[in-house]
Amino acid sequence: MKKTLSAILAAIMLCSLTGCTPTDITDSDPTSSSTDETSTSNVEEPASSESTESSTPEEPETEPKPRSVSLLCAGDNLLHINIIRYAAARANGDPSGYDFRPAYKRTAEMVAEADLAILNQETIVTDKFEPSNYPLFCSPEAVGDQMVEMGFDVMSIANNHVLDKGEAGLIATLDYWKEKHPDIPVYGACMKDEEKIPVLEVNGITFAFLGFMEHTNGLRLPSDTQCKITYLSETEEVERQVRAARELADVVVVSAHYGIEVSNTVTQQQLDITRNLVDWGADIIIGTQPHTVQPMEYVNKPDGGKAFVFYCLGNYISSMTSSPLAMVGMLGKLTVTKQPDGTIELENPEAVPIVTHINYGMNEVSIYPWDEYTKELAAVHSNEGFSYALAEKLVNNYIGIQDLLD
Repeated sequence: MKKTLSAILAAIMLCSLTGCTPTDITDSDPTSSSTDETSTSNVEEPASSESTESSTPEEPETEPKPRSVSLLCAGDNLLHINIIRYAAARANGDPSGYDFRPAYKRTAEMVAEADLAILNQETIVTDKFEPSNYPLFCSPEAVGDQMVEMGFDVMSIANNHVLDKGEAGLIATLDYWKEKHPDIPVYGACMKDEEKIPVLEVNGITFAFLGFMEHTNGLRLPSDTQCKITYLSETEEVERQVRAARELADVVVVSAHYGIEVSNTVTQQQLDITRNLVDWGADIIIGTQPHTVQPMEYVNKPDGGKAFVFYCLGNYISSMTSSPLAMVGMLGKLTVTKQPDGTIELENPEAVPIVTHINYGMNEVSIYPWDEYTKELAAVHSNEGFSYALAEKLVNNYIGIQDLLD
């Protein structure tokens, strides 16, 4: 090949003197074969080819970039019977017999936009029991379907109503989630033979989920139960699980059902439990149980980083008409960023105030973002102790970052 190339180059130089072209040479060469013609065409302009090869810069190595996840969390999805009846009245032939979309429609877009949306499903969800009201709740499977359709990615069932229908009710709700929505991690209770810490990867960041409750309204699983739940008072077991989760994921999310009901004040017990959870490895603590809003804040971690806690998100929806404070809740937001060195940063904390509106007659219940709620709506709210001024006070005094814990 080198000899052939030399001959061609010599011929090209001769052409410059005689006026012939390289094509003329190739066509007139009786020794050339079709294979040689291909070789000739590949080296027709060797100088240009060599120049191109030498001038092509090496591809720079791609530097690792930060990865981010927009996280949203919602409080107690507490379905009183009138919310269920409201959905049934609007079913319009839906095979499930319910249409829950009107109740949630004004917050649906925010949920869908989040990369990771987490909900505390306060009531058990199953069609194996009839829908029921306080004090022993049960919600139809259609509400779980609606939450998934809206965009909630993870469900906490760590709350005081998880045993409202006993062990059978808990098993039924676990079966519903596993069979109907197997891709949705459910945490806070599980079958003993399926016990594991749920882990979910989102945008290259791994999240582990744990849930613990303060109590279950005096109800207990039988001694030979097939199920497992963990109370916050089981300190050693809580610590074991949090430390195990720390080894599995970039971010450990803990749902803690704690605090005094219908109180905006963070208790010392909440502060102590939060401090322990952070020391053991929690990054984000989502508080529920008081059914009304409480502050949120950064918490110093032992390694010098920052964790974040929402002490209570309040209710996502409910019909607690005897409790005006329970009509205001919030959606918690955070940006979770993983730096190339693996460091996790929790940025842009935000609380979106929401109001559960219940009209006179109790036949319509729906959630409004605070910036869409009006004095006119508040004036026809069925909760006699509720007012626009009260809601405004809660939004201004309790929804935001406060410095409660060193």
